[in-house]
Amino acid sequence: MSTGPERPSTPLLAVDTGGTFTDLVLLTDGEIRTLKVPSTPHDPSQAVLDGIREILGNATSFALLHGSTVATNALLERRGARVVLVTNEGFEDVIEIGRQDRPQLYALVGHRLPPLVDRQDRIGVSGRLGPQGEELTPLDARALDGLVDEIRTRNAESVAISLLHAYANPAHERAVAEALRSGLSDELPISVSSDIVPEFREYERTSTTVLNAYVAPIMDRYLGRLAREADATHISIMGSNGGALSIERARREPVHTVLSGPAGGVVGALTWAQRSGFDSVLSFDMGGTSTDVSLCPGRPLRTREFSIGDQPAAIPVIDIHTVGAGGGSIARVDAGGALRVGPRSAGAQPGPICYGNGGTDVTVTDAHVWLGRLPADAFLGGTRTLDRHAIEEPLRRIAESLGMSLNEAAEGILAVADAAMERALRVISVERGYDPVDFAVVAFGGAGALHVAELTHRLGARSALIPPDPGLLSAYGMLASPVTRESSRTVFLNSLMPEIETRLATELDVLEESARNSLIDEGVPDGSVTTERWIDARYQGQSFELGVPAQGWVEAFHDAHDERYGYRRQETPVEAVTVRVVASAPANELGATHLDSEPSNVEPKPVSVVHGGTAHAALSVWRQDLRPGDTFAGPLVVQEYSGTAWVPPGWTMTVDVWGTLHLTED
Repeated sequence: MSTGPERPSTPLLAVDTGGTFTDLVLLTDGEIRTLKVPSTPHDPSQAVLDGIREILGNATSFALLHGSTVATNALLERRGARVVLVTNEGFEDVIEIGRQDRPQLYALVGHRLPPLVDRQDRIGVSGRLGPQGEELTPLDARALDGLVDEIRTRNAESVAISLLHAYANPAHERAVAEALRSGLSDELPISVSSDIVPEFREYERTSTTVLNAYVAPIMDRYLGRLAREADATHISIMGSNGGALSIERARREPVHTVLSGPAGGVVGALTWAQRSGFDSVLSFDMGGTSTDVSLCPGRPLRTREFSIGDQPAAIPVIDIHTVGAGGGSIARVDAGGALRVGPRSAGAQPGPICYGNGGTDVTVTDAHVWLGRLPADAFLGGTRTLDRHAIEEPLRRIAESLGMSLNEAAEGILAVADAAMERALRVISVERGYDPVDFAVVAFGGAGALHVAELTHRLGARSALIPPDPGLLSAYGMLASPVTRESSRTVFLNSLMPEIETRLATELDVLEESARNSLIDEGVPDGSVTTERWIDARYQGQSFELGVPAQGWVEAFHDAHDERYGYRRQETPVEAVTVRVVASAPANELGATHLDSEPSNVEPKPVSVVHGGTAHAALSVWRQDLRPGDTFAGPLVVQEYSGTAWVPPGWTMTVDVWGTLHLTED
């Protein structure tokens, strides 16, 4: 057996909280241990703490890396804090006016979700800065004293401060923040736009600051409990950009955690795919509640054009597209007689019918159990037995409404779910100019391996990959993620300006020092920090930018524009709009272990599986019994602790030296 580089001696524990299960992956002394425990929606930290105690046993020293959906769920369910927004007089309605786009293009009357801050909780203050940061009207010190009293009367739980042109000069925002901190309780979170996103576009900057304030009290309580009770020597939180954050920064700027768990999955998927020789992949993460997909042409793609719950968030995130289709997605027949699946989910409580926890609605998981693709006696590695009999009557009601047999109804449920996930995969590939034939689909999450063959066929992708422990891959990806810090500032410099390169270098030097020092303050050794310099550029007169490396940025922008839009304007001046520096420290050296090359000892078990309306004689194997080179033709069920894989008729599965399953269509 060959092993990778030497591992750190302190145990590393990665925890990913999902809607149905909380996943734990422990790396200690070069060995990986795994655990899945039911999530506790009423208090997500309880499942995390319970899982930590169970998996660690007698261990007393460990470092914790955590991916959390607490901020995400609070935003989607709109159960965050009561926020008071402080902005300039006359600009109190920026977050409501937005970009004046139509949410439903062809609706006579469009409908959008209301802002996160009620109109009466938006307060305008005097004082005004110009676009270069020059003071046009000074702040009124007496008005700031009255501002404290106004916020007290509103029973605010959090405060957001976003003033015009604070990206160019944060002096006014800092004065307002200082006045509030002096007059209000120390426990009241204050989010300042020039600290969170010092960039132009007041709507996006204000929205991002409000989002941060909206989830700050919830995340502070949640992460505070983990910090107190987990007894970890160090805690890091997975950030939405694919890098880890210190827990202190996550408590202060929780908006950076809104894609915390899914980001870890993308990093993990690409890590395993590259070991198996694939650089270009479509990551396909199907969990209990939703499916997250992302395109990686050799690297995770990042974007700042991101919104959650209809609220823009101008933060760097891995480009992930999410749909409400998961193992717990509930099937129903609508008023028009059509079969629908999701987005409503059975969640962790009560869960699918087959879990035996009181669920009464047929889910995608129930359909798999009924069809035999998810063996009832092999759930969670055989530690739990699923109740197939309980599915029959609820499934019969759906089947009778559709005029179908039970098997046809179950396969119909899976087909509807597949259609939703196929659309998501096409959004990130075909609709962005990428041909799926150039990509492999990497399936993970508890349910991904059950659907990946069908989706790979629909897309026309080259093959499907299923890494080891697919249901725990997001947690594994957290172990493989670097620690990162990004600093940015809007500058508005034209390529025709004299000494522009000197001015850009000065700005980038300041940002690099800030980003580097932030990591050093978090305990990262100075010698291990690397930095990347980027510039968001556009042609003069354009409204949006493309990010390019700072070195040779003008020509790099022409090339990027030609690649994205099919033309270039070599004679047109180019504007450097925003400069960025990304500082990072290397990820943990996880290495990987080859499977033993000894002869296979797999003993297939005959099972019956329904496919295409017909019961097929199939084989069932345990993944831990497989060895490199093992090859099986479908129909085949591959069982393991964290997930089950389905290989349909007409497909072949092969095992590589890393234990990854390769599915190819005959």
